[in-house]
Amino acid sequence: MDIPLLPLRDVVVFPHMIVPLFVGRERSIAALESAMKEEKGIFLVAQKSAQKDDPGEQDIHQIGTIGIIIQLLRLPDGTVKVLVEGKKRGIIRKYLPCEDFYLVCAEEMKDLEMADKVRVEALRRSVRESFETYAKMTKKVHLEMVGTIASIEDPSKLGDVIISQINAKLDDKQKILEIASVPERMEAIYELVLSEIEILQVEEKIKRRVKKQMEKTQKDYYLNEQMRAIQKEMGEKDDFRNEIVELEKRLKQKKLSEEAHKKVKQEIKKMQMMAPMSAESTVVRNYIDWLLDMPWSEKTENGYTLTESEKILEEDHYGLKQVKERIIEYLAVQTLVQKNKGPILCLVGPPGVGKTSIAKSVARATNRKFVRLSLGGVRDEAEIRGHRRTYIGAMPGKIIQLLKKAGTNNPVFCLDEVDKLCSDFRGDPSSALLEVLDPEQNYAFNDNYLEVDYDLSDVMFITTANILQTIPPALQDRMEVIRLAGYTEPEKLNIAKRFLVHKEKEANGLKNGGVLFTDGALLTIIRQYTREAGVRNLEREIASICRKVARKIVTDGGEKRIRISSKSIPGYLSVPKFRHGETEGRDEIGLAIGLAWTEVGGELLAIETSLMQGTGKMTLTGKLGDVMQESAQAALTYVRARAGKFGLPEGFYKETDIHVHVPEGAIPKDGPSAGITMAASIASAFIRRKVRGDLAMTGEITLRGRVLPIGGLKEKLLAAHRGNIRTVIIPKDNERDLADVPANILKDLEIIFVEHVDEVLKVALLPEEKKEETDRPEGGDAILPIREAVAEGTSIPLPGSCSGMPGKRGQLSP
Repeated sequence: MDIPLLPLRDVVVFPHMIVPLFVGRERSIAALESAMKEEKGIFLVAQKSAQKDDPGEQDIHQIGTIGIIIQLLRLPDGTVKVLVEGKKRGIIRKYLPCEDFYLVCAEEMKDLEMADKVRVEALRRSVRESFETYAKMTKKVHLEMVGTIASIEDPSKLGDVIISQINAKLDDKQKILEIASVPERMEAIYELVLSEIEILQVEEKIKRRVKKQMEKTQKDYYLNEQMRAIQKEMGEKDDFRNEIVELEKRLKQKKLSEEAHKKVKQEIKKMQMMAPMSAESTVVRNYIDWLLDMPWSEKTENGYTLTESEKILEEDHYGLKQVKERIIEYLAVQTLVQKNKGPILCLVGPPGVGKTSIAKSVARATNRKFVRLSLGGVRDEAEIRGHRRTYIGAMPGKIIQLLKKAGTNNPVFCLDEVDKLCSDFRGDPSSALLEVLDPEQNYAFNDNYLEVDYDLSDVMFITTANILQTIPPALQDRMEVIRLAGYTEPEKLNIAKRFLVHKEKEANGLKNGGVLFTDGALLTIIRQYTREAGVRNLEREIASICRKVARKIVTDGGEKRIRISSKSIPGYLSVPKFRHGETEGRDEIGLAIGLAWTEVGGELLAIETSLMQGTGKMTLTGKLGDVMQESAQAALTYVRARAGKFGLPEGFYKETDIHVHVPEGAIPKDGPSAGITMAASIASAFIRRKVRGDLAMTGEITLRGRVLPIGGLKEKLLAAHRGNIRTVIIPKDNERDLADVPANILKDLEIIFVEHVDEVLKVALLPEEKKEETDRPEGGDAILPIREAVAEGTSIPLPGSCSGMPGKRGQLSP
C-alpha cells in the first residue's frame, strides 16, 4: 500500500504504543496533512542519525510502525502537535515520487508462527516478572501500566508494550522492532530489561554511598563547629583553626593530582591533632605549603605561529641552524598532537657559542617561563632529589624548587654544565638525573621531600656541556645530542655587528651613538686579539673599547661620535695578541703541524721529533696521554721492523735516542688523531727531509699504514683556517663530514684525502735538497748520515694511536 512516511528523530514507535510528537519540518507536516486528508495511516520510521534535518532514503531505517493519527493540533509557532498510535510493523518496499513529502510503498511485516508454545509462555512470564521488578526500582512506570501489562496474554503485544516503557538506547529498540520472530524478540527484551535492572542497582548503591558520605560530612561540620564554640568559650585564640580552614580552602581551589590531593588531606587531618606551637606542626605546615604551591596543572600556552617563533629565534641568535630547526620541529608536532612529550636536548660545544642564551631564546619563542640550574661542581644527589622530611631543615631538590619558582609545569628548564657534575660519598647526582631526563619515567618523578609523583613530561629540558666524555653513557643515551661547532670569521663579524656592539654600547652608556665600529675594526679584533671558537673574548674586547670611549667622552666633555677603525684598534687594545696571515710552523726537519679537538674548539698542535746519540731510549714529553704515548711507541716499533726499506743500518736504534715533544707542555693531550702527524714528524727526523710548514694534518693510522677516520673535523678545519693554514690532509672516510663545514671555509682550504700513510708522506715531506745536508735538527745532534729512505712508491705505514676520546683542553679528538 502507498502511505506517507514520517521520519522520527530520537524516538522509536512500537505497535500498541500511543505517543505525542512535535513536528516542525515542512515535509513532515505535509505528510501528516496528506494522511489526515486521505484518511490513510502514517508510516512512523526512525532516522539513523538525529542530526540530519533533511534525511535521504539511505538515512531512514527500512522497518518501522504503521500507525494512525488520533489527534492533530497546530501551534502558534507553526509547528504541529500530533498524537499517534502504532498499529503494526511495516517494511518499506520502495519510495514513490513525491515532492512535498516522503511517500512509500509499504507492506505489513507479520510475526512468524510460534512453533514452541511452551518456550514462548516461559519467556512471557519471565519478561513480565522482570518488568515488574524494573517498575519497582525505577519508579517512573505508573502502577496502572503495570496492571495493564499483567493482563496482556498475547506475547507479541506484551513485548511491544513493555519495550515502549523501557529506558533503552534507540539502536537497541530499533533492533527489537526489526525482529520478526516472537520468541527471539522476547529473549532480546528480557536481556534488555535485566541489563537495565543491573544498571539501576548500581545507581542505587552509588546514591546510598553518596548519602552516607554527605551525612558524615555534615556530622564532621557539626562537631567542628562545637569544638570551635568550646575554644571560644575557653578564651583560646582561634588563629590555628583559621590557618587550617585556610589550608582546606586552598586545597579545594587547587587542582592537584589524585595522589597529592589525598596526601594533603591526610596531612591537614594530622595537623588538626597537633599542638599549634609544636615543632612537628611547623614541619607539617611547610610540607603542605610546598604541595599546594607547586604548579600541578598551571601551563603557559604558546600563542605564536611557527613563523613568529622562527622569527624570534632568528632575532636573538645568528647561526645555530640545527638547534633552531629542532625547536621548530617540536612546535610543529605539538600543533598536530594533543600530548607531546617535551624534548630533552643536549647542546655540546665550546664556551661562548651561545648554548645557554639559545635556551633563553627558545623559552621566548615558545612563550614559556625560563629557569636555569647550574650543575657545575654539584656533588650531592639530594640537590636533584631533595632530602627526606625526617631531617631538620629538609627541602625539595632544585628541580622542584625551580618549578615552583617558574609557576608553571611546562617551562624551558636549562641544566647548565651537565658535564661538570661530581660524585662522592653523598651520592652521584648524574644517576639522579637519569629519571629526570628519561621521557619514559619523568611523568612520575618522585622527590624525596614531596613523596608524591610529579609529572615532568611537559617540561622542555635543555642541557649544555663542553664535552661529552665526562657525561655517563646512560645519561647521554637519554638526551638528543646537538653539537655546536665554533663560529667562522664571517659569523663572528655578523654576531658582533648585530648583537655584541649594540649590547656593549647600551651597557656603557653609548646607546645614542657615542661610538661607531667599522667592519675593518671588528675584523682586526677577531683576527689579532682573539683566537676562540665562541665570541666571549670578542665581547670583552669590544666592551674594553667602549669603556675607553666612554672615559674619553666624559673627560673631554660633551657628546661626540668616535669612529673606531682598524688602524685605531692598537691604541685601545695595545699590541696584537695573535698573528694573522702567518702559518704556525716553518719548513723544518722533525716538525709537523697537527689538528686537535678541544672543549674550546679546534686548535693547531705542533709535534717535534729530535734524534741524538744515546742508547736507544725514547723520551715522550708534553703531558701526553696513554693513547698518544702508545702512538709514538708503535711508530718507532714499525720503523725498526722496516729498517731495510728505510735504508737504515742494522741496529741503528741502539745508538740513537729519540725525543718526541708536543709544545704547551702544561696542557694534557691525548687521542688517536695525531697518528699521521707523529708519523710524519718521526719519518722526517730519520730521513732528513723537511715537513711543509703551511700544511696541517689529522688522522689515525694502523700498523699496516691505513689512515682511519677521526672526529671533530669541522672544528679542526676552522682552527686551520684561523691559523692561515691553506692545505689540510684528512682521512678519505671523513669526506662525508665536509657537508657540515661552511662553504667559505672550504673555498680557502685545499683538502687532500688520503687512505694510506704513503700519500701523507708524499705530500707532507719536501724534496731533499741537492746540497749535502749539514743542518742538525733543532734540540739535538744529528746521527750518522742516513741515505734516502722515502722515494715515490715506497710503503712507510707508520702507526697512529689507539682509539680514544677527547678529554681536557688540548686533547686530540678520536
